[in-house]
Amino acid sequence: MLTEDIHSTEFAQVRQWVAEAQRITVLTGAGISTASGIPDFRGPNGIWTKNPLAEKASNIQTYLADENVRIAGWRASSDRRLRTVEPNVGHLALVELERRGQLRGLATQNVDGLHVVAGNSPELVHEVHGTWQYTRCIGCGDRLPVEETLQRVDAGEADPKCLKCGGLMKRDVILFGEALIPGVINAAITAAEEADLVLAIGTQLNVTPAANVVTRGKAAGAKVVIMNNQPTDRDRYANAFLMGDITAMLPALVAIPD
Repeated sequence: MLTEDIHSTEFAQVRQWVAEAQRITVLTGAGISTASGIPDFRGPNGIWTKNPLAEKASNIQTYLADENVRIAGWRASSDRRLRTVEPNVGHLALVELERRGQLRGLATQNVDGLHVVAGNSPELVHEVHGTWQYTRCIGCGDRLPVEETLQRVDAGEADPKCLKCGGLMKRDVILFGEALIPGVINAAITAAEEADLVLAIGTQLNVTPAANVVTRGKAAGAKVVIMNNQPTDRDRYANAFLMGDITAMLPALVAIPD
């Protein structure tokens, strides 16, 4: 089932699935946050599309070996404080699912932290690729709110080191070449397998193991609804594909009152 019209009978059918579901597991990608002003990575205006060197800097080996890459990364982080970015109505729709007691889990490929900022409980949000909201020492693992480290950058520390052990630091995100945190991805997969409805929102579903939320949920008997502005790599598993603007479709799907 494919629909682009929130007034169609097909959309009404999917809205009924959402209303009747008792255990909804959600997987989100960059598409849910673009309306908050955060560009995606590989889209026409994506971060890596416009600056291929930024993708190279997202490799852990490059980050460790090249001080200039680290300095440029901290400078960019200081320039684009994510505390100025606000959740949008798509994020708030998922908060509404939790308020109703329907949300089993929320796995996200995003590192912006906006699901928690919007009001979803941290214990339900599985940030499989980490978060920009914290920094972590690569050596001892000490974790701090990002603003504490960025204040040091503002004060002139171009490549701030860990205050505990002197080791290299980075934003607390999973770079290419790093392993995911097993407990986080396992919690996301468990939530998918225990769901009666899986919503995949704003993701191309081409990065595993995060995309396995869809396949494992489907295998366990859940209905799957994919919402994106273009086809994905897992469309064949979808009971319904909602094509269009997430900020228009998701609040209508959850039926948030005006």
